[in-house]
Amino acid sequence: MSKARLNIFIEHEHRKRLRRLTALKGETQSAIVAAALSSYLSPDGADRREAAIISRLDRLSHQFDRLERDQTILIETVALFIRYTLSVSAPIPEAHQTAARAQGRARFNQFIDQLGRHLQRGGSLVRQVHEEIAPTESDFVGLDDDETAAPDETDTETAPS
Repeated sequence: MSKARLNIFIEHEHRKRLRRLTALKGETQSAIVAAALSSYLSPDGADRREAAIISRLDRLSHQFDRLERDQTILIETVALFIRYTLSVSAPIPEAHQTAARAQGRARFNQFIDQLGRHLQRGGSLVRQVHEEIAPTESDFVGLDDDETAAPDETDTETAPS
């Protein structure tokens, strides 16, 4: 098969990657470019690209489904909390409503400030609460030490000699 010379321009980053690949594979740059071009131009190349796109779309679809599920859980949680709070809160007498509104505004501003600080730190409150309440292995170490003492050790100490 005859070969034709072709002068092309590629980005510097592509050139660096091509050089690294030739050193790694022990192939010539022409052979790697020819294989890549052959793969790109082959009839099944379009099928492979389409399969890769479908795979990416499937992954994005699954991520979207998880986000939708998490958002539904969040909305239901907030709605349940609001319903519970409203059902257990006693009505405020007319004389105390102005003070209650002022206190509500102050609490809300404090909440917004705390939320802003939390978001800036980038942490997860759910993860933080889970870590605070979930026992770790170190919580269990040492619990059975007193119970696992050999019975004859305690008997020999108290037994008369």
